[in-house]
Amino acid sequence: MSDNEITFLTYDEAAKIVAAIQEEEDVEQPNRRILTVYNHEDKEICWFDYDQVMAAVKDEGKKDSKENVQDYILNRIPNWALDI
Repeated sequence: MSDNEITFLTYDEAAKIVAAIQEEEDVEQPNRRILTVYNHEDKEICWFDYDQVMAAVKDEGKKDSKENVQDYILNRIPNWALDI
């Protein structure tokens, strides 16, 4: 594994540290939506591009429901999120 390769937490590990997934406007790019992930201390863990997540969920053959989006994100929380 290279130093730049991202590894992810298991779904169960991610579910323990993620308190909220909030749809927000990107402050750096107007008219762009992001999904910001927060831990139980209300600290930002990471964020995902809203349009990319919705497209990926649909590509998996799923509806873009809250539960499917949450599952998609919880399966993609980077390991370094434990250090936050």
